[in-house]
Amino acid sequence: MNPNRMEPMTTLSEIINKLRTEGYITDFNLKENCLECASSQIRVHPEDFRIDRHFRFEGNSDPEDEAIVYAISSDKYQLKGVLVNGYGISSDPLTDEMVSALQPK
Repeated sequence: MNPNRMEPMTTLSEIINKLRTEGYITDFNLKENCLECASSQIRVHPEDFRIDRHFRFEGNSDPEDEAIVYAISSDKYQLKGVLVNGYGISSDPLTDEMVSALQPK
């Protein structure tokens, strides 16, 4: 094994742990028109955050296992955090503005 080569991360927890080491320490909760910080109740609206990276996970046989992890930052609130959400059948109902803001660019 080459010690300089990073092994691929394949699980949700591996991705979240890696993002934590990169400073994405806030846990975001998805609301209809904003993200809410789990620890501080700060509400971050679409114009106040950006998606830095995203990772999709697809279940082998069960569409309920589909999830997406977003690495999100907000310069306005000096926050970096993680949002985990289902997609496809299990996605949450959102405003058009939130759907647009959560589209990876």
